[in-house]
Amino acid sequence: MNPTVGRTVHYHSYGTPGGEYLPEPRAAIVTTVHNPECGNTPNVGLCVLNPTGMFFNTDVEFSETPKPGCWSWPPRA
Repeated sequence: MNPTVGRTVHYHSYGTPGGEYLPEPRAAIVTTVHNPECGNTPNVGLCVLNPTGMFFNTDVEFSETPKPGCWSWPPRA
């Protein structure tokens, strides 16, 4: 699958250094796709939806397995 603008993906949060909040997946909307012709799964820009608001990350790497700071496809239900 290739990411496209408007697709819903998971962004994997870092959590907090003190462990108050653990890393976890957050829903995110793709806002930009960088170099889609590169052959690999491209980096994307995301609007990440958190319980307390949104944040924007302009250059997020793909990871096949959940990894903090990266995006992945949500698991199939």
